[in-house]
Amino acid sequence: MLWRETTRRLGWAAAASNGLGGLVLFLLLAFLLPFAPVGPDRQVPLNAAVGAVYLAVTLAIGAHWGRRMNAAVERWLEEDRPPTDDERRVALAIPFRFALISMVFWTIGAILFTLLNAPSSGWASLVVGGAILLGGETTSAVGYLLAERIARPITALALAGGPPPASCGPGVSGRLTMTWSLGTGVPLIGILVIAIAGAADTDKDPTLAIAFLAAIGWAVGLFSLGIASRSLADPISAVRRGMERIEQGDLDVSVPVDDGGDVGLLETGFNRMAAGLRERERLRDLFGRYVGREVAEAALEEEGDVQLGGEVRDVAVVFVDVIGSTSLAGRRPPTEVVALLNDFFRLVVETAEEQGGWVNKFEGDGALCVFGAPNARRDAACDALRAARSIHERLVDDLPGVDAGIGVSAGPAVAGNVGTERRHEYTVIGDPVNEAARLCELAKHRPERVLASLAVVERAGRDEAANWEAHEPVVLRGRETPTRLAAPAASEPRRVPELRLAVAPPASGARRGPREAPLPRPAERRPTLPPR
Repeated sequence: MLWRETTRRLGWAAAASNGLGGLVLFLLLAFLLPFAPVGPDRQVPLNAAVGAVYLAVTLAIGAHWGRRMNAAVERWLEEDRPPTDDERRVALAIPFRFALISMVFWTIGAILFTLLNAPSSGWASLVVGGAILLGGETTSAVGYLLAERIARPITALALAGGPPPASCGPGVSGRLTMTWSLGTGVPLIGILVIAIAGAADTDKDPTLAIAFLAAIGWAVGLFSLGIASRSLADPISAVRRGMERIEQGDLDVSVPVDDGGDVGLLETGFNRMAAGLRERERLRDLFGRYVGREVAEAALEEEGDVQLGGEVRDVAVVFVDVIGSTSLAGRRPPTEVVALLNDFFRLVVETAEEQGGWVNKFEGDGALCVFGAPNARRDAACDALRAARSIHERLVDDLPGVDAGIGVSAGPAVAGNVGTERRHEYTVIGDPVNEAARLCELAKHRPERVLASLAVVERAGRDEAANWEAHEPVVLRGRETPTRLAAPAASEPRRVPELRLAVAPPASGARRGPREAPLPRPAERRPTLPPR
């Protein structure tokens, strides 16, 4: 249907442009040019009859010729598939072939009418032939602009699979030159010739012919300028609208490439730029998902290569680890275990981000959440404590099949890139990370399931500290001095078997800290945190 519509419109364009061009030349040579008539009065009807028959015959032959030259395009469109390179070249050359066929028949017509009028006047026949050639050049150029406009849907389909070739049509300068020649160049040549002839033969008055040529040049120039300007303005407007959408954050934008010249290269370049931005945003999103959005943004903002090493930051850390993941994997199919862990990690990530933190890494069935690095936070300890309580509450409410221990610590740590130049990652290293891991390990065997260092709670604000209560000090694994514990005051402890935590004895010579006693029952009173 597209091809039939295109050929129909091309046929009407050929009839209109060539018919009007022939009519204008006939009026000029037969009635308006006094010193170069087509001959005596009996020659005018003969030229009119021959011209009408010639126009009809050439239109029919030209339509058949054009269909044969563009048969590859028709076959490609009928088969509804991407075009081959040869079919692509044929489709992009439709306007050129349209103008070429027109110019061939105008050249033959110039020869024919020169011979037809030679018996009456040799000089007049040469003027007729030259005028027909100039008219044919103008008509063919107008036909090119029309055909290019009509064939744009097919051009867009042909260029959908790749950029236009290096030279496939006139660029901006070519279009402007063509428009100048149609509206200014050719009419000025005709006016110049008429003026010279009028000066040589003072008995003839060329005023009417000059006025006619000027009017024709004005009309043709305005028409060609409108077509040429639209062929440039429409694609540029599409690119401008695409740029506005990109500025608004919509990267899923592209413009149709419907030109084989410089404008088509501009459209292709815009689409490549938009595709590059989409790919960059996709990589940025993937980068953020793997290392955390804050780390990704900080890395992208750095100038030059990423430097190894780090800086000391005051951070808070939440360590979360699933309880009984080994037995869980033995009881359920692997797909269910993975789905359950994904739900668990999603809950942890969402909660940490809501409180201003991010998940630095997933370690098996555990997660390390960081607050205060790479971007500093005014009260990272308070954020971490709120996140720990919220994670525990959401696990109880949303994932009753998953139980986890949660440890919270805070203090100075080194945050930065570790590894090599070719492979590194952003991480946090220091005593708060180790302490949070040990508290998480201890919390797995306690009914509260959430433990924090009492020093962290004391650093938080009064409002958050009111949600925690102090517990007995405990010597954590790998440490020599006891750590004062705190747990959420409003948490409802779960019923777990009474356990004793095996604590490593202190190193030789170190002060012996208290060993953990049997787990207290939930009904026992615990010391409350003194007000700050």
